[in-house]
Amino acid sequence: MPMPVPRTAAVAATVALLTGLAAAPARAQADPASQRQRDFAAAAKEFNVPENVLLGVSYLESRWDANAGTPSTAAGYGPMHLTDLREAGVAGTHHDEGTEDPRGDDARPAVHPQAGPAAPPPTLQTVDEAAQLLRTDAKTLRTDPAENIRGGAALLAKYNTDGNWYNAVARYSGSTGDAAQTFADEVFDTIKTGTARTTDDGQQVALAPTPDLAVPQHADRTPAGVECPRRVTCESVPAPYQELPKDDYGNHDLANRPESQKIDHIVIHDTEGYWANVLDLVQDPTYVSWHYTIRSADGLIAQHVPTKDVAWHAGNWYVNAKSIGIEHEGFAAKGTWYTEAMYRSSAKLVGYLSRKYGIPLDRAHIIGHDNVPGTTPITIPGMHWDPGPYWDWSHYFDLLGAPLGGFGLPGSSLVTIDPDFAKNQPAFTGCDKSGSGTPCAPRGSEAVVLHSEPSESSPLLVDIGLHPNGTPSTMDVADVGSRVATGQRYAVAEVRGDWTAIWYLGQKGWFPNPRGARVAKPAIGWVVTPKPGLATVPVYGRAYPEPEAYPAGVTVQAITPLPYSLSAGQKYSSGGTVGSEYYWATTFDPANHVVVKGKLKYVQIQFGHRIAFVKADDVRIVPAF
Repeated sequence: MPMPVPRTAAVAATVALLTGLAAAPARAQADPASQRQRDFAAAAKEFNVPENVLLGVSYLESRWDANAGTPSTAAGYGPMHLTDLREAGVAGTHHDEGTEDPRGDDARPAVHPQAGPAAPPPTLQTVDEAAQLLRTDAKTLRTDPAENIRGGAALLAKYNTDGNWYNAVARYSGSTGDAAQTFADEVFDTIKTGTARTTDDGQQVALAPTPDLAVPQHADRTPAGVECPRRVTCESVPAPYQELPKDDYGNHDLANRPESQKIDHIVIHDTEGYWANVLDLVQDPTYVSWHYTIRSADGLIAQHVPTKDVAWHAGNWYVNAKSIGIEHEGFAAKGTWYTEAMYRSSAKLVGYLSRKYGIPLDRAHIIGHDNVPGTTPITIPGMHWDPGPYWDWSHYFDLLGAPLGGFGLPGSSLVTIDPDFAKNQPAFTGCDKSGSGTPCAPRGSEAVVLHSEPSESSPLLVDIGLHPNGTPSTMDVADVGSRVATGQRYAVAEVRGDWTAIWYLGQKGWFPNPRGARVAKPAIGWVVTPKPGLATVPVYGRAYPEPEAYPAGVTVQAITPLPYSLSAGQKYSSGGTVGSEYYWATTFDPANHVVVKGKLKYVQIQFGHRIAFVKADDVRIVPAF
């Protein structure tokens, strides 16, 4: 159980909460868009729970969204995240799927681990507990937002055994110890600062600030040796660096970053599996690795690999060697949603890492696994696509304190993709894996789909890497061949009425961008274009050195172009110039590891849905306004 707050703090907190309630403004009675606000007020009154406590807990769970009755990663339903494990299915992990080699190093045999299916871990069946209190059934609590809110209020009232709402909130998280305290801290911080938003189903909900609220203060919860920010709960679950038979070893590589190599990227993943099973896997020396995992229910962070070392997570050795990989307990497509508790912990961790290593807070450097390029033409179709089109990048960057979009002048030749997440609902298919043509449930998304002409009926673009037969891309949720993501920047190719075209994989990709409902905002930045006299320049999935840079005993790595080209007259957003590097790490003894650095320079570009690289000698870098 979480440690209680000192009695004086508890009394002050309760008084402040009740004072905040008394000061709340009167609400309109008839506005249908305010019904959820009235539901919170009614449930708080019915169960004698301070309304701002009820609102704060719900915000940390779901941001007051109903999510169309679908479960979260932690099998939670509705605004109050009542859990029902009977509705959750088995899972593996995303490293089991496709043909991607998580290590992605041509100098070593491919790694294709298999985890097998795993059931959701046992936890509280809060939906049953609430149903018993309300004398109703679990289905009603899963599908009726108003009843769901009543159920959450009833549980909070039951958990308030000592008159201390902080402890009741901590217990509501379903966790214990520091993780429960972190959840309660986030709730109380939200109550203190207040917030307001329009939910996924159009409800307007507000939590008035309570600036004098006494929020408990706790010591730093980070264990020694764990790299984490303050005011989150972290633990150490080490991944093993271990010798294996046949001169093999697992499951990561020792290094000395950033002294040996600069860390350029943070890669956001989802686990496609449940917390306990995924943590078992990362401790298996025959499996693969990543640096951190974040739990859905409460935002608990586990560190597995020191950030100085190289984990095997992104399917591209160049990116692995220069990135930190963070897994989030979740599923990219199977009807689940990511909790606010997890978003907040993740944003605090990424903010901490970006400051520590000087990583820019933009979508050229904070990338999804789905933005990592294939290494060679043959690897492109097998690359993974998590965290998927339902990860809310715009909200995530708001939490990072680096909001996306809106910084350029009207008519800029560069745009930032930034649709309204809740209203933007592409008609994807294949979410339940029953078939690529099965429609997904309508849901808010960060993805904008591109067409070959300024018409909804025109075909999608061709991604020759994903579809070598030259057929157009599809609306399958896993097909990223004609899709842009929130926060990514692209050069404008043409505008026709309400339609905008951007340069994308050597083609013009069209999307509706009407005035008053923009999905792309003017941006400021740099773009690359072929140097005069070059009809096309090759595009690469990694920035490897020239052959002359390799010392004796280190195998030269091929500089293999991808099956795309950047043509004269086209422009692509620059993510900055990088040096050429290759980390030779093929033996268990790190004394034999070598960082090869060449004279070649590359420019990172936003070429399609994924990033790519071009040689700096092939292109001009020019400003876009």
